[in-house]
Amino acid sequence: MESQKITTIDLGKARRWYLDACGTALAMDLVGERWTLLIARELLLGPRRFGEIRGALEGLSANILTQRLEGMEKAGILRRRTLPSPTNAQVYELTKWGRALEEPIFALSRWAAGSPAHDVTLPLSNGAFMLSLRTMMDGAADPDFAPDLGFRIGGEPFRAQIVNGMLEIERRDPEGADVIFAGEPTNLAATFYGRDPLIESMREGRVTVTGDIVLGQRFVDLFALPVFSND
Repeated sequence: MESQKITTIDLGKARRWYLDACGTALAMDLVGERWTLLIARELLLGPRRFGEIRGALEGLSANILTQRLEGMEKAGILRRRTLPSPTNAQVYELTKWGRALEEPIFALSRWAAGSPAHDVTLPLSNGAFMLSLRTMMDGAADPDFAPDLGFRIGGEPFRAQIVNGMLEIERRDPEGADVIFAGEPTNLAATFYGRDPLIESMREGRVTVTGDIVLGQRFVDLFALPVFSND
């Protein structure tokens, strides 16, 4: 079983182990190395190939990615499998236990989004932008709103629906959705979280919206970054 694999790790010989019984310390042992949580983030929307993971994480070398994937597999966080013919490609996917990282990743994202150091103009992967929508959407602000949403983020297709106040996201064709947003993730982030009105982003060509624009603005209105407070 995967849990048995985790217990066989020699903590005394592993690098950067805290040797602390606290669950927080063990979490840092498992996912605290640079890139590990971001790799897990990229897998939250489904299996990815090695090159797709590396392409989504600017600055991550092939050597380091190989090391992190091996470590995460050994820890039981992810597994490798080969897609059926005719694809026959090797992909990495989160295990059931690994998928449970979604909640702490989203909680950390919401917490950090309130920092004065948060800069929405920095590079952002296509998947990270879509996951930010799931993380930051205030479904309670418009509880009866349940549109069929499409996205082409950096050319990559996504489909999303609001279900019980939560945004459910899939990697699939957006055609036929009530409204389709298209653009680079940084431009879309500036529209959803910055001060750029949707119509202005469209006029300047940074974002394209196909379908019901009023519905699109209604969706954008569900997003705002938290205000930093140290009171």
